Amino acid sequence: MCYLDLSIIIVNWKSKEFVRKCLSSIYVNLHSLRYEVIVVDNASYDGCGEMIRAEFPSVVFIQSSRNLGFAGANNLAFVRCRGRNVLFLNPDTEIRGPAIQQLISALESRQDAGMVGARLLNTDLSLQTTCITALPSILNQALDSQHLRSCFPKWPIWGKQALFESCSTPIAVEAISGACMLAKREVLEQVGCFTTAYFMYAEDMDLCMKVAMTGARIYYVPDAIIVHHAGGSSSQHKDNNFSNIVLRESLIRFFGLYRGYFYANMYRLSAAVVSFGRMMLLILMSPIAIYP
Repeated sequence: MCYLDLSIIIVNWKSKEFVRKCLSSIYVNLHSLRYEVIVVDNASYDGCGEMIRAEFPSVVFIQSSRNLGFAGANNLAFVRCRGRNVLFLNPDTEIRGPAIQQLISALESRQDAGMVGARLLNTDLSLQTTCITALPSILNQALDSQHLRSCFPKWPIWGKQALFESCSTPIAVEAISGACMLAKREVLEQVGCFTTAYFMYAEDMDLCMKVAMTGARIYYVPDAIIVHHAGGSSSQHKDNNFSNIVLRESLIRFFGLYRGYFYANMYRLSAAVVSFGRMMLLILMSPIAIYP
């Protein structure tokens, strides 16, 4: 039985200062709702628990003895939450104005809505174009580059057309960023919340896929503004190749689960071909860089 309007779940990994700012923005801007906030520390032991107990005593803090990954930590909090709506929020986010109220209004006013996402801004308040996206495919992963995205931002393969519409009402999209995902509890219970086959990355795309498979729709709410200081936790990793390696492995799992293992192996092959092509291009371009 749900006793609250909203549960907000935040997973921390060495992001104590981000968590402090995020919680402050929640309590400043969230009014007239019955809600709870649950913070899970993913075995980082960075002092986040002590900070929360001293500064935000109403927050439910869960200390995990091991790193469960993004999906596992969110699921750990989900089984304890009491809201009819559940907001999964990155620790490196800050709420602006009535963003959460606008998200709830969009979610609850549409019978077909299963999940909604906000308009995310970078630290400098520029638009964070990753707030909506297409679900992963071999094509959009093979062509994924900053140059192509900049030159052809409205290509359907990116799934970002809604960012360029002047409409202020919610717009149905394929997928939203895991930095801010508000879902109906009943939908999350139906799909089993996050899939724990991934340690990092692709969990948000997986959840979007599962929500869509129930027949519910996902909406982007352009009027709901949240600042996302991207990379607050993953930037703690010293290995520059860490993110790319884990992302690729997560996509292989995603394709295996939803498109079959033949498709997953074709993605693996395409990724190798693209990497080889980029390496050859760098080799061919190196004489030009040396002898301009």
